[in-house]
Amino acid sequence: MTTPRHPEVAAQPRAKRVSRWWPALSGAIALGLAVGLGVLIVVREQGMPLAIDTAWFNDLTENRAPVWDAVALVMDALGGGLVATLLLPAVICVALFLTRRPWAAGYVLAASLATGGVVQVLKHLFGRARPENMLTNLDFGSFPSGHVANAAVTSAVLVLLFPRLWVWLAAAAYTVVMMLSRTYLGAHWLTDTVGALLLGIGVAVLLWAPVAAKLDGEHTMARARRTGPKASGDASS
Repeated sequence: MTTPRHPEVAAQPRAKRVSRWWPALSGAIALGLAVGLGVLIVVREQGMPLAIDTAWFNDLTENRAPVWDAVALVMDALGGGLVATLLLPAVICVALFLTRRPWAAGYVLAASLATGGVVQVLKHLFGRARPENMLTNLDFGSFPSGHVANAAVTSAVLVLLFPRLWVWLAAAAYTVVMMLSRTYLGAHWLTDTVGALLLGIGVAVLLWAPVAAKLDGEHTMARARRTGPKASGDASS
């Protein structure tokens, strides 16, 4: 059983159609909404928390408990620093290279780097103050949440590369728990996490659209390599 040399040849028709304008536009709209939310916060409240931010923060801080502190601090370690910005993307990229999916590895790396860069630009652009009574040490800038942006972009790229139900469920759960943990620790306001969610998804979709056919073709070719020998053995028996 032979496989095509170029990934686009092996791609499904629906993947080839993704390169059209609407998926890229969807990613751009998500990014625009993230930036727009930051502008709204700065213009309307001068960076101060919105009513929904205050209500959410008060509800969480009133119900803090040691067990939830521990869970939130674990998420704090997983979602930031070298783990989220270097180790996790590197592990995913190496795994994709080993399965002969270089386009997918490059996509993961580009999405991770782009998200980190946009987060830092927006943090310094908006300069929003963090909540008080934080349970962790943090750098400058509350909007958007870097931890949530990292979780969202990682979850989104994995869903796009491996579109299975269990991946969707795991990705959604991880991102939501990260959002909860950041507000529980007092590291961010709720709107910081919403903006970061839009940012991470927007970057993932915007960078995915131009290479969707290549990524799908790589996936098809990798699956053919795995099942080819088995299928040949079954046919000869």
